[in-house]
Amino acid sequence: MRERKGLTLLGNAKTEYPTNYAPEILERFSNKHPGNDYFVKFNCPEFTSLCPITGQPDFAVIYLSYVPDEYLVESKSLKLYLYSFRNHGDFHEDVVNIIMKDMIKLIEPKYIEVWGKFTPRGGLSIDPYCNYGKPGTRWERAAWFRLSQHDMQPEKVDNR
Repeated sequence: MRERKGLTLLGNAKTEYPTNYAPEILERFSNKHPGNDYFVKFNCPEFTSLCPITGQPDFAVIYLSYVPDEYLVESKSLKLYLYSFRNHGDFHEDVVNIIMKDMIKLIEPKYIEVWGKFTPRGGLSIDPYCNYGKPGTRWERAAWFRLSQHDMQPEKVDNR
């Protein structure tokens, strides 16, 4: 995972979809506004991974939000990266943490959060959430506050 001199995936009509977990596919580019604090949010409503025990598919909406510093993630590479979980077996909690850690390694954001809204299996849905704020910055404090206040208002689940 590194910054590419030229983005190799964007606009490439010969896209090859990874068949296994592929963090190396992620690409980044320079942020033209590193002095501004702003959120970038991605919603992936068709995320799939595999249960590491049964091998059955798990479906989720993945919400990834971050405040960039010097770099941003290139969206097509992110799409392919998320697709690479399709044949990857991990628990829901692991999936969101892996995604967050891979993004931290790639773009070193000021702040990032990943929330997985997994569809029920056996009558139970699991919605893991994780976040990170750059140490020694106000974003570290913001991450703690956001985590401590996360999901304080239970949602009405009627669409899963």
